[in-house]
Amino acid sequence: MTQEKRGLLYAWIFAALEGLFPILSIFILQYIGALYAYAFSIFVAMVLFMLYLWYKRKLHELFYKPALYDLFMTALLINLMFVLIFLGLRYTTAGNMSVIIIMQLFFSYLYFNVLGSEKLGVVPTIGAFMMGIGAIVVVFPENFTVNKGDLLILLAAAVAPIANIYQKRAREYVSAETILAFRNFVAIPVLLFLAHLFEKEVDKRAFLEALPFILLNGVLVFTLAKILWIEALHFTSITKLSAMVSLIPLFTIGFAYLIFGEVPTSRQIAGMVAVIVGSLLLSRKEAL
Repeated sequence: MTQEKRGLLYAWIFAALEGLFPILSIFILQYIGALYAYAFSIFVAMVLFMLYLWYKRKLHELFYKPALYDLFMTALLINLMFVLIFLGLRYTTAGNMSVIIIMQLFFSYLYFNVLGSEKLGVVPTIGAFMMGIGAIVVVFPENFTVNKGDLLILLAAAVAPIANIYQKRAREYVSAETILAFRNFVAIPVLLFLAHLFEKEVDKRAFLEALPFILLNGVLVFTLAKILWIEALHFTSITKLSAMVSLIPLFTIGFAYLIFGEVPTSRQIAGMVAVIVGSLLLSRKEAL
């Protein structure tokens, strides 16, 4: 298997695990606020990463000088992206957010293909845009109005590809687990501070009710999925991976059908077909 194929395989598995995030969040948010849910989930992931680094005797990587700048920039930009998303969600809907965050594909193409030197062939480019359009068709809400929350999330989408540059660079020096441990360690105090400002404090009973879902979220989404994402960045281009984010709504719809019995609409099915066809085109190397 080539490195390119391996990166895309990791991206498919990443998308499947990330597709669980909204499902698990539905259960968690019955008991605690969104910022607390995110902070507790990445705390679980951070503990796992720290234990792994300790077991593998790689804790020194957290202080490896050639990687420190990229690690700090990754943590800063990822935190900024999620803060913008959560602040944006105070003024807009989850449906609007799902559509707008897919715009990171546009920003990736702008930064790396139009303005940069990372070029895609014609066929992969068509595939990437088919995936983006298909995903928008899948998640586009019936009532879509632009407001300041949408603009904050659009800014988050613009930040995401830049964060991926630093993650990709840091991976040249240290492991994916080190990057994520560092990133989560920096993020947790910021998230807890924001949660304290904007959300109701969590009581013990609510926390214990949410705990099984927090653990699943921490292990599957914020540990395994994030490792796969950074490994995929190591093997393929940021533009291609940004397109693969379009797969996430498909998996979410599939899980919603299996768990909640929610049947996709004909519009969603059409969008899903476009995403799948686009992903096949994206994986091709030859240009027309």
